[in-house]
Amino acid sequence: MNLGRFSRIAGALGAAAALTLLPDAMAFAQDAAAAAPPPPTPDKADTGFMFISTVIVLLMTVPGLALFYGGLVRTKNMLSILMQVFSIVCVVALIWVVYGYSMAFTNGGELNDYVGGFSKLFLAGVTPATLAATFSNGVYIPELSFVGFQMTFACITPALIVGAIAERVKFSAVIVFVILWVTFVYFPVAHMVWYWGGPDIMADAAKAGAEALAAASADAGLLFKWGAIDFAGGTVVHINAGIAGLVGAIIAGKRVGYGHEPMPPHSLTMTMIGASLLWVGWFGFNCGSNLEISVTAVIAMINTFVATAAAGVAWMLAEWIIKGKPSLLGLASGVVAGLVAVTPAAGFAGSMGSIILGLVAGVVCFIFCTGVKNAFGYDDSLDVFGVHAIGGIIGAIGTGILVNPDFGGSGVADYVSQPGALIVAPYDMVVQVTAQAKAVGLVVAWTGIVSAILFLLIKFTIGLRPVTDNEREGLDITDHGERAYNY
Repeated sequence: MNLGRFSRIAGALGAAAALTLLPDAMAFAQDAAAAAPPPPTPDKADTGFMFISTVIVLLMTVPGLALFYGGLVRTKNMLSILMQVFSIVCVVALIWVVYGYSMAFTNGGELNDYVGGFSKLFLAGVTPATLAATFSNGVYIPELSFVGFQMTFACITPALIVGAIAERVKFSAVIVFVILWVTFVYFPVAHMVWYWGGPDIMADAAKAGAEALAAASADAGLLFKWGAIDFAGGTVVHINAGIAGLVGAIIAGKRVGYGHEPMPPHSLTMTMIGASLLWVGWFGFNCGSNLEISVTAVIAMINTFVATAAAGVAWMLAEWIIKGKPSLLGLASGVVAGLVAVTPAAGFAGSMGSIILGLVAGVVCFIFCTGVKNAFGYDDSLDVFGVHAIGGIIGAIGTGILVNPDFGGSGVADYVSQPGALIVAPYDMVVQVTAQAKAVGLVVAWTGIVSAILFLLIKFTIGLRPVTDNEREGLDITDHGERAYNY
């Protein structure tokens, strides 16, 4: 028998043997597929909810924040503020998808306590099929929806800062500062507060044993590991922006004529429209932070109503008592203070607790925006520090108290005692308030120090301020060559 004929016979026999084994192999593959759990499928309602939430958070920035700030400045700087807020949204949105999302929401290796890494640079690995965890076991949303939602937070936070330095900082300086600030302040703080593996990762690790649970718990941002809770950004957004704004106001110096010339808002009508849009958009901000349409999102909705209303009334009454007349500016400012204060507590507090939080924020923020500001003499043009930093601090620490189930709060989630089931952990006020206070302290220090370095770097390189004559003429013409109004 020659070799060619032998090889043909052997091949035929092998093929026949393979055909006899094929049914068994197919059955084994089918059994293995049946044993493997199917990948989770995002609910269409949750996906739609996140889409709507994302869009209305954009609405609260442009045009909401832009009009709110624009109405508060003088006519000659109206277009400047609109331009700054609008351009910040565009610039930060691009930075977010290039490297910001990766820095905020991936593992950062040895620096993981403080900042993420670059494994998702240019959204590498993020596809229409990839998923992001929510706060419920087994519930996921498309990762792209999470990317978009968190993008709007990254966009509005630096836009808040410009209110503190309005009417006296060059457009070029604002844009350079924002690029540096989101890189070295916002993305790290977002990572420290919000980065973790998700409830299913914790449940699987708890089932696997102590070593696996320790490893899963370690893969989180520093403030998350401290036990600090922040539902929608009291630390990440408001304290972060408010402290940076105060630092910028001090380093930039006072506006030309500040304290000697009248500087009234040029259009409180626009400010009222802007504040109203902020309130509407804040429902996306707070409710959307639940990441799914569940009862917690409804709790956040009610709290966003009542805390805001309470703060508006509290500011109005305080002003009425002290100054003799209630003002639209005061009411609008109180409303924003209430929105700020309820942000970290939105899904954690009860309704009555949220009202108390709003009342406290309205009065305390009024005091800081009037008495304290006048006493220290800093020129925080649109009261970013007095409303956002102070309101954010009240809300962040108040959350540690109002989350108490005895006060109508939700309690703090426990994902590991009964893996796969969400239960409420035992509440300890001292432990929780301490964690909240530590988080506030770290964010104040982080953003205060880094923001000061960035402002000083710009001041001594490209410069912060326009020349005096340009500032007197107004930034609309000197920075942009056009006016908000031509009549």
